Amino acid sequence: MKKNKKIIIFILIVIVVIIAIATTIILVNKQNEEKAKQVLIDFVGLINDKNYEGMYEKTLSMNMSKEDFITRNKNIYEGIDSSNISIEIKDIQEKKDGYEILYTQQMYTSAGEIKFNNVAQIEKENKEYKLEWSSQMIFPELGGTDKVRVSTLSAERGKILDRNGNALAQDGTIASVGIVPGKLEENKEENIAKIAELTGVSTEFINQQLQASYVKEDTFVPVKKIKDTDTVLKEQLLQIPGILINKVAGRVYPLGEETAHLVGYVQAINSEELEANSGKGYTTNSVIGKSGLEKAYEDTLRGIDGTEIYITDEDGNKKVTLAKQDKKDGQDVKLTIDSDIQAKIYQQMKNDKGLFVVMEPQTGELLALVSTPSYDSNDFVVGMTQDQWDTLNNDNTKPLYNRFIQKYCPGSTFKPITGAIGLTTGKIDPNEDYGYTGTSWQKDASWGTYQITTLTGYQGAKNLLNGLLYSDNIYFAQSALKIGADTLAQNLNKLGFNEQIDFPLTLAKSQYANNNGDTIEGETRLADSGYGQGSILVNPIHMASIYSSFANKGNMIKPYIEYDEQKAQTKQGEILKQGVFTEEAADTIKNDLIQVVERGTARDMKIEGVTIAGKTGTAELKTSSEDTQSGTLGWFNCFTVDKADGNNMLIVSMVENIQDNSDGGSHYLIQKIRTLF
Repeated sequence: MKKNKKIIIFILIVIVVIIAIATTIILVNKQNEEKAKQVLIDFVGLINDKNYEGMYEKTLSMNMSKEDFITRNKNIYEGIDSSNISIEIKDIQEKKDGYEILYTQQMYTSAGEIKFNNVAQIEKENKEYKLEWSSQMIFPELGGTDKVRVSTLSAERGKILDRNGNALAQDGTIASVGIVPGKLEENKEENIAKIAELTGVSTEFINQQLQASYVKEDTFVPVKKIKDTDTVLKEQLLQIPGILINKVAGRVYPLGEETAHLVGYVQAINSEELEANSGKGYTTNSVIGKSGLEKAYEDTLRGIDGTEIYITDEDGNKKVTLAKQDKKDGQDVKLTIDSDIQAKIYQQMKNDKGLFVVMEPQTGELLALVSTPSYDSNDFVVGMTQDQWDTLNNDNTKPLYNRFIQKYCPGSTFKPITGAIGLTTGKIDPNEDYGYTGTSWQKDASWGTYQITTLTGYQGAKNLLNGLLYSDNIYFAQSALKIGADTLAQNLNKLGFNEQIDFPLTLAKSQYANNNGDTIEGETRLADSGYGQGSILVNPIHMASIYSSFANKGNMIKPYIEYDEQKAQTKQGEILKQGVFTEEAADTIKNDLIQVVERGTARDMKIEGVTIAGKTGTAELKTSSEDTQSGTLGWFNCFTVDKADGNNMLIVSMVENIQDNSDGGSHYLIQKIRTLF
């Protein structure tokens, strides 16, 4: 009995030991499987990181040098613009010396997504699992002597057109200046120095290009792109031995400086943009809109190149297509802009710091958006030297600064808005005579030394019409106090202050309090706000929409820039803000502004046969409410009323630093505007 018991115990111990050993073996095998899988996962991660040296360290010893391994992988993965490479392991089988892993791999490329099944062999080398690598790890069909080729059919980028079909941006040709080394002749260094001087690139850069490994005596070595229209520069360069100029495809801006701030420009995509647009078909060779409407309408304008990725054998015969994407040209964008008006205004203003917004007041069509001084969009396409960029960037007139998307102190052009709010809310009576005299005023002694001053004294009643005719600061300061801070703020909010206007370009939000706040603090700040000072800052395009309410029975029309045939034909625009003023209030302001042109401060805008309503203005130059160190702004806003041909215009215009202008800001602008009629 005891003997049987001992046998049973022994058997149980053996079973326990066997189970323990089996469990240990299973666990070890499981751990080894996971290690093998991790080798493959890490290897794919290294491909995504473009760490080809790290990839090599993960592979078994092979009949390929490290340099050849890195070169082959780099050329293929980067040549096809691979990204977001991922795998899904389907199965793993233990083999004599390691593991065989079945997996599915996918990646994004310049020709779209590639997805395939593959097999990886993992073996131990020096107690460490490594990958048995061959070219088939890249693609299963890829042999050791095969090559991966990329064939591209370039797509066209859509044009940006004005309302009449004139191109503001289009694909065209630019000039590529290059050197044929064998033709530089004996005075090589002297000729290179001449080329450097004319193109603006350094002699060091030119010599570096000439010393590239691919260069032979008869090779065309490109050194600089220039505008194809720059005939003088091309003629000067062609006098130098060894120079050759070829035409290459490029983006062209026919109006150059005249539309630069509006249209913007394209340039080669950078790594950050490439990453942000992953999966959208961009490649390292793509261009992308960098500013203006080129950037705003990028998704519409951009063309997607037709691309085929395929494998050839060592004789160049195609074996298999891995991915193919058909060419897709970009779509054109037609604007409401009239390039004749745009060009005429720019030429009038090009030497000034200023802006113009021209809008059709019934439809909201923007006919011109001009910011001066400007730059040439073509210069960004052909590429600027560092000196050219520094000159442009450090210019104190700020040619890169787009003024019509900013916000400014509107000065007296704000007075019609104060008047319309007072009439709409019943806070002011247009016929009431406020009864003050002189050119300075304060509410009472609580204001201390603070005075409201106005430029021109006059004998008539201190009422709304005369307040506008003589641009009387005191009248509108008193009107603002009668309206009250809360009511004024509420009605400015109704007009879209502190609100982002829906527009392709990002417009600064108009404000009436510091930091886009909603409280006008203090009586003096409220009084100043009534005549467009204080903390009032308005975007010019927003101002055009507000002024459109005077021509549209109190409704603000939405400004737009993408051409709409129906709106243009019917003269019916989209209402941005309904009933911001009563119809009676809007008509009163409109009629008073007509009198400002007929017999008030804007008499020099009077044109025979055209009824024009307008308002002059002068203001401190502010980019913030705290800015009191800058110069002075001159404004003139106007709109035609019931023009015989039906083509009405609403104009918001501004020029900076009028303290340096003997003609005065508003009247200087009026001289420019008259040319449009």
